[in-house]
Amino acid sequence: MTDGTLAVRQFAPFSAMARRGWAAALLSLAADQAFKWWMLAVYDIGSRGIVRVTSFFDVVLVWNRGISYGWFAQHGDAGRWLLIGLSALVILLLIGWLGLSRRPVANLGLGLIIGGAIANVIDRVVHGAVADFFSFHALGYSWYVFNIADVAIVAGVAVLLYDCWLEGRGARDE
Repeated sequence: MTDGTLAVRQFAPFSAMARRGWAAALLSLAADQAFKWWMLAVYDIGSRGIVRVTSFFDVVLVWNRGISYGWFAQHGDAGRWLLIGLSALVILLLIGWLGLSRRPVANLGLGLIIGGAIANVIDRVVHGAVADFFSFHALGYSWYVFNIADVAIVAGVAVLLYDCWLEGRGARDE
């Protein structure tokens, strides 16, 4: 606002402006859950062990009972439900942000994060842990094992950072 007044935004989580975010959320959620179902039920990755795809990439089943990188791993039901509750709270806050945002690029990033987060919550509820599959390694170093939902979350954060950069360069709300 150039006149010095503050604009009050209307909360509209299902507005036309938020549709890009919801589309990204639905796509990332569906892609992650479909891939996990196929890997667990059809391909049966659990009985295959490590499947070497290239010299630097393997597919393997790892059950992550914590958050990123396996931090704060929870082996009991109380911890599991605490992580589910915290994740649900974060998802609700992100939906709130989406409902207030009028920036199409930010909405895309928020949707990717929301979809990925919901997908991982579904895993925690159904399986008790998040199923991760992709393992990159080179020169004796291994990156953490991750899934499509994690990729969506990281991509969503990157899109939000890009949106902040755009805003700093003078792009304004539409």
